[in-house]
Amino acid sequence: MASVRTSPAEAQQSQPEQIELPPSLLHQRQLLFNRELSWLEFNRRVLEEALDEAQPLLERLKFLAIFSTNLDEFFMIRVSGLKEELEDEVIEPSPDGLTPAEQLKAISERLRPMLAAQLRCLQRDVLPALKTHGIEISHYDELNEDERHALNLYFIEHVFPVLTPQAVDPAHPFPYVSSLSLNLGLMLSTSAKKDKETDAPVTEAQFARVKVPPLVPRLVPVGERGTRFVWLEELIAANLSLLFPGTQTGPSYLFRVTRDADLEIREDEAGDLLRVVEQQLRRRRFGDAVRLEVSATMPAEMIEYLTNSLELTPEDVYVLEGPLNIPDLMKLYGLERPELKDQPLQTSVPPALKLQRSIFAAIRQQDILVHHPYTAYSTVTDFIQTAAHDPNVLAIKMCLYRTGQNSPVVQSLIEASEQGKQVAALVELKARFDEENNIGWARRLEHAGVHVVYGVLGLKTHCKLTLIVRREGDALKRYVHVATGNYNPTTSRIYTDLGLFTADPAIGADATELFNSLTGCTRQAAYRRLLVAPVNLRTRMMSLIERERDHARAGRQARIIAKINSLTDIGIIRALYEAAQAGVEIDLIVRGVCALRPRVPGLSERINVVSVVGRFLEHSRVYYFANDGAAEVYIGSADWMHRNLDRRVEVVAPISEPALKKYLREEVLETYLRDNAKARRLRADGTYERKQATHDTPTVDAQTYFSSRTVIT
Repeated sequence: MASVRTSPAEAQQSQPEQIELPPSLLHQRQLLFNRELSWLEFNRRVLEEALDEAQPLLERLKFLAIFSTNLDEFFMIRVSGLKEELEDEVIEPSPDGLTPAEQLKAISERLRPMLAAQLRCLQRDVLPALKTHGIEISHYDELNEDERHALNLYFIEHVFPVLTPQAVDPAHPFPYVSSLSLNLGLMLSTSAKKDKETDAPVTEAQFARVKVPPLVPRLVPVGERGTRFVWLEELIAANLSLLFPGTQTGPSYLFRVTRDADLEIREDEAGDLLRVVEQQLRRRRFGDAVRLEVSATMPAEMIEYLTNSLELTPEDVYVLEGPLNIPDLMKLYGLERPELKDQPLQTSVPPALKLQRSIFAAIRQQDILVHHPYTAYSTVTDFIQTAAHDPNVLAIKMCLYRTGQNSPVVQSLIEASEQGKQVAALVELKARFDEENNIGWARRLEHAGVHVVYGVLGLKTHCKLTLIVRREGDALKRYVHVATGNYNPTTSRIYTDLGLFTADPAIGADATELFNSLTGCTRQAAYRRLLVAPVNLRTRMMSLIERERDHARAGRQARIIAKINSLTDIGIIRALYEAAQAGVEIDLIVRGVCALRPRVPGLSERINVVSVVGRFLEHSRVYYFANDGAAEVYIGSADWMHRNLDRRVEVVAPISEPALKKYLREEVLETYLRDNAKARRLRADGTYERKQATHDTPTVDAQTYFSSRTVIT
């Protein structure tokens, strides 16, 4: 939709008095949202999907689990970082001006009501509703005698041998409690001593801990039906006397600890990055505790004991009125109950790939855009597999960030190397929580003869890029795939991402020089068409925004639309504010964190920010600049964040084919902007409001829309 041309005088008359921007946006609370609190609002939107009664039951359960999993990572990385700053007496506030202590307090205050809502949803809505469909979690004391007998036998045979009871006494200090493990805490009563005066036995109480074994299913089946379960911890609690013979066991209570999991790697001192990452992974298990979750029935004395033993404060304790570690309930999602889940997604393949016998011939003829998960991910894996076995392909070069387990992509690279092709893989060992998996792949690739590089000193390599070099006649032809998402077939089914196949010679030359820079440890100074961080991505993005600003000031057509995961970079935010004040209409589709404050009169009333949270995780990045009718469109791996623009290797590619530019602008971006089913609009106060369909506007669900059609024609 084109912007209406407005003269500078008319634009000035229609705007409220402008807010004069200070020299720096740093520490300006009225101009920026706090990153951590903005992230919590994103997770609130995830929770809202679970609260939505229109969702299928098992999908609601899935969103409850995602909410908890997100929080685990938030505490392990973000909260732990704030606590470290507090301990180190860091006085530098966050970009919006909050101190570490203020942020921790605000996080706690905002999160606790959300946790209460999550557990109410689970216990009052989802689990009772599942019971009406024959899926039930019973309490151990609700079972009949025969059922208890069968489960007790199961305990003896499958659980008891792997349990390790740990009591605390002068010879046995408080045990190490591993991060995210479930544990039972209880008091033991012993009478080993006697009163010196009366010679009567003296009963002493001591704390004991039993770790709930993670390799034993948390939900234990009851009977043969396979849809009724009891909690493993309740089965253990019912048999505690077998673990502590000769003592009197009191009631047991569940607790869970979250620890700091952020790796600190000094690359400048690392002679062997692979070895250093392995060492840091081992240390991750022993990070400082940052959160203690306890069941609501736990006595105050035991909570205080655990809090002190873990060197936490009362503010770090979360008392939960319901089960801990809700992601364990995803076992129920695995049941064959399709009527309680979303309809299966029917994927498609672009006609351009169907009509050509050779994928290389198809790409030579035209650039091809793929839109996952609606486009089958086999379009990507087949591209790499075909290259691996094509005798005319001489070289394959790839950047691997998160590949997943049993990756067909990595297997194709191994097969290509075994056939004598030149294969280079940049494996990012510092991909958070995928480090161990990537170490394993790196070793397999090296063993197969692949040239493996672990990244660039001081930078994470986050770009999603593949280069194929093929002999065609007397010349060499380069084929490039650049994408917004990882080469991970598993996550490709649940993430929305975009990818571009191209044989554009300039992009091929850029990709060649980028890989040479990565493997040769040099710094390329310029690129022809690709935008590469940290070389030219920031400067180019800033110039594109400023160009729209200048168009608006001159009364020319100006518009910016960006679909990204996060927006926190202060330089970009300032440029957007200035463009909006100049009259540029700006639409931002920001899934997660957004530090920009929209819809503020005189500052950002022309900036609209929406977030879409739905069945699939929105992960694609698209940038559109109207440019007075000569629109430019880009896709790539980078968000508008400082780390993406300055501390990572990122690649953003221009879209040249008119049909593909039209698809991204009129189909992808416009559909997300029209979404009034899953979209929420960001208010100036930092809260979100649902966009609602009206009597004269139909309901639009962007993800459903893309799921129901052949995406790219």
